[in-house]
Amino acid sequence: MYVQELEPVADSLGLSALVATLPLVLVLVLLGGVRMKAHLAGLLGLAAAALVARLVYGMPTGQTLSGAAQGAVFGLFPILWIVVNALWVYRMTVRTRHFDILRRSFGRLSDDPRVQALVVAFCFGALLEALAGFGAPVAICSVMLVALGFEPVRAAVVALVANTAPVAFGAMGTPVVTLAQVTDLPLDTVASVVGRQTPLLALVVPLVLVLLVDGRRGLRETWVAATACGAAFAVAQFAASNYVSAQLADIAAALAGAGALLAVPQARRPAAEPVRAAVLTGVRSEDLDEEDPHREVLRAYAPYALIVVIFSIAQIPAVKDWLAKATRTFDWPFLNVVDPDGDPVGGNVFTWPVVSTGGTLVLLAGLCTAVVLGVHARVALREWVATVHELRYAILTVTSVLALAYVMNLSGQAATIGHFVAAAGAGLAFLSPVLGWFGVAVSGSDTSANALFGALQVTAARESGLSPELLAAANSSGGVLGKMISPQNLTIACAAVGLAGREGDLLRKVLPWSLGLLLVMCLIVVGQSSPVLEWMLP
Repeated sequence: MYVQELEPVADSLGLSALVATLPLVLVLVLLGGVRMKAHLAGLLGLAAAALVARLVYGMPTGQTLSGAAQGAVFGLFPILWIVVNALWVYRMTVRTRHFDILRRSFGRLSDDPRVQALVVAFCFGALLEALAGFGAPVAICSVMLVALGFEPVRAAVVALVANTAPVAFGAMGTPVVTLAQVTDLPLDTVASVVGRQTPLLALVVPLVLVLLVDGRRGLRETWVAATACGAAFAVAQFAASNYVSAQLADIAAALAGAGALLAVPQARRPAAEPVRAAVLTGVRSEDLDEEDPHREVLRAYAPYALIVVIFSIAQIPAVKDWLAKATRTFDWPFLNVVDPDGDPVGGNVFTWPVVSTGGTLVLLAGLCTAVVLGVHARVALREWVATVHELRYAILTVTSVLALAYVMNLSGQAATIGHFVAAAGAGLAFLSPVLGWFGVAVSGSDTSANALFGALQVTAARESGLSPELLAAANSSGGVLGKMISPQNLTIACAAVGLAGREGDLLRKVLPWSLGLLLVMCLIVVGQSSPVLEWMLP
């Protein structure tokens, strides 16, 4: 049995916390300062965490390796199992050219570039975030906006800022699933609190987007459409995350936002020529004038409809219970850890949701997609393998970061840092989103930031008398605002629109919005931690 210790260095909480932060500091410096590849930084951070666990905290080598292995396995399943299958669905639509049909369909919904930005970057971007995440929405939406005639820098900035509100529930809820796992908090509870924070961002972001596209004129002329879109998105995200499923939150929000936008008469009016001339300074793709058969348009939308239907069926109580029967729970081998009070930690037990997990449901939707789009089984399998190959470095990054997080959590390093940070007292509510924001800004992933800081937030909350669920959720909600300034996302956006080497230009344009929205989120969390907005929490 390994008993966690909070003050292994000279019986000092401060010195112990300083040593415990070394793996995190190493990862952040390697990523943000040295600009090392994320998978290499993750592996070196894992090695540092293992050394601190063994040499400083006295965790046996076998248990350290076993804890790291459990983290890596969790990174593979269910996290990467979701991402691989979601990206596989997208790749099949690209191969059959149904993605081009979808792009042309969006272009014909409205000729107003401000409305197009909302449809493509905010609504469709949220749908892509729901299915794949990990930079895919920024890359794809940037390219689509350029094809619609947007100037490259403007297209990249709009795509980056739009990729905020849906991030916490991206990749079929992967960030909140990870957060629940590393904090031992119920998924439904964590998701419901996040679903009472990020929808407030959704009310603001569409207004910011039309301001970015066409300045004050855009805000003055399209605020009704933008408000309707944001409000519908927010209501749907709140309802799905609290009463249906975290995995469906972004899908429901994206569809509701698009539906509300198209229902507003203002959004369907032709844009004045001065507006189009001022905004669409790029070269419009010639294939936008192609007419697509209605049957093919329906097939282009089919993959996303299939995912919605399959996940909705999976939430029916009888079906949900039936799928849950395949879940396996067992003691993780070579791991026997108790906290300083002598209570066993949750990591001793591993739960494997074989069928009910989001990745398996997306796989089923992918198989149906292959049939609907007419993709031969051999081709579909080849695309799946190609997807794994494309994500090979992301797979290594996620598994190493999750292994690092598990070693820090199981050895007691995260608990030591949490107890030290708790000294911030009531100010912790304001700082909590900042920690998540910083983690995503460096790592580029809300999932990684939740894995790194989730347990720390919960420990600090319990020590300071705040709600663990609130601060855990704040880590994820604040983290979404760091996505637009992360080096990985900036690089993806520049590469997508042909602006390689101009990441600094984009950073200067999006940083003020990132900081401004972060301040809003910090004030929301402070309010929710006090009687002012406490009524918002479940």
